[in-house]
Amino acid sequence: MPSSSVVIVSKCTIYPERSSTIKSLRLSVSDLPMLSCQYIQKGVLLPSPPLSSADLLSLIKLSLSRTLSEFPPLAGRLQTDAVGHVHIVCNDAGVDFFHAKAPHISVAALLPPHDRDIPSVYRRFFQYDSTLSYAGHDRPLVAVQVTELNDAVFVGCAANHAVMDGTSFWNFFNTFAEMASGAKKISRSPDFSRDTVFDSPAVLAFPEGGPSATFSGDEPLREKIFHFSREAIMKLKFRANNAAQKPEFGVPEILGKQSNDSWAVNCKTNGKITPVNDESTLVKKNPTAEISSFQSLSAHLWRCVTRARNLDANKTTTFRMAVNCRHRLEPRLEPLYFGNLIQSIPTVATAGELLSNDLSWGADRLHQNVVAHGDGTVRRGVKEWESNPRLFPLGNFDGAMMTMGSSPRFPMYDNDFGWGRPLAVRSGGANKFDGKISAFPGPEGNGSVDLEVVLAPDTMAVLENDFEFMQFVS
Repeated sequence: MPSSSVVIVSKCTIYPERSSTIKSLRLSVSDLPMLSCQYIQKGVLLPSPPLSSADLLSLIKLSLSRTLSEFPPLAGRLQTDAVGHVHIVCNDAGVDFFHAKAPHISVAALLPPHDRDIPSVYRRFFQYDSTLSYAGHDRPLVAVQVTELNDAVFVGCAANHAVMDGTSFWNFFNTFAEMASGAKKISRSPDFSRDTVFDSPAVLAFPEGGPSATFSGDEPLREKIFHFSREAIMKLKFRANNAAQKPEFGVPEILGKQSNDSWAVNCKTNGKITPVNDESTLVKKNPTAEISSFQSLSAHLWRCVTRARNLDANKTTTFRMAVNCRHRLEPRLEPLYFGNLIQSIPTVATAGELLSNDLSWGADRLHQNVVAHGDGTVRRGVKEWESNPRLFPLGNFDGAMMTMGSSPRFPMYDNDFGWGRPLAVRSGGANKFDGKISAFPGPEGNGSVDLEVVLAPDTMAVLENDFEFMQFVS
């Protein structure tokens, strides 16, 4: 499928419907390290709308304009003051909008069988390839591209990663879809406060011209979607907890929030996993005593990729997870705090330790690190960064690292623009390197998960033939 089959038809600037009442927002301790990261690139594949091309574009542009009025920082630009603090200036400068056509590309080609790689043409559905977030000083903080396909539409969004994390990105995108579907007012208003421990007077110094990417982006890569059903994930969770001789299941951690949290919870009865639809029938246990579904799945991937890399037994491996700090601070911050409010949790083990022990060993290491990341750990992380301001080291520097991004908890499929929910959620080429993993909810919901796995070609080939890994893949 040649990328030349995607043709940009037009480009324009979309401005907020209303002028901003916010003057500026200073980038926080969590925002600043992301200035060397590339723009987020995420989007949705939608069924073909019952609209003409002109009506579709009119609807999308108007909806975007209205949404920007609710998210005025996104229509602004970055500015560094004389002291060195970086701000989002909410000057209503607008965002880029692109209209593209690809009449020879169909849904069937974009959703190939599960044994195929992700089609590379998805990268043509996004703008700002390889653009670092620092570039937001001179260019828009958001670019939206609508690509009309043979029998579908793709809405792709590139967004400055120093301005928002995944929580804020999907709140913006959900609101965009909500506006398009005819809503008169938004249901989830962002919180633009900056009175948090993350708001700091610390200055991050940059070389003249700004930072460089922390990974090359030139190495050959393969990308695949591995789908894990709810049942497969629960088996992994049972294995992780049972082997570790954890207490009996109470109410498990549910892989989901918002739309993805409606599936029935499960408990252990006579050694079997059975669905329970009424939480009141369960004896609630300490939620931190149990290895979660996602930790179990992450440990499974960590072990299998490490084996596929054929590392020396003494080689230290690292599995890095981004965690949302909004609910980890005391008092808790608003769930819809706008910006980045994430910290990275690295878990390390030698390849020999990880592979000579069962799933529960690695899962428990991930679990203990996540549980320990409470208010005190968050605040110590902020203080430590203030003592040594630096950019986020994104990449695989020693050939033994993995980085988990995104989250199956994000409401990615709650994006009905007025004619049906997404057929798929996909990303562009941003921030991808050997060992970068992105977690999405499965398209059927119900606790299923899609892992977008990016690996060196040789490693991917071994992983595809790893029975321990593939037995859980649908």
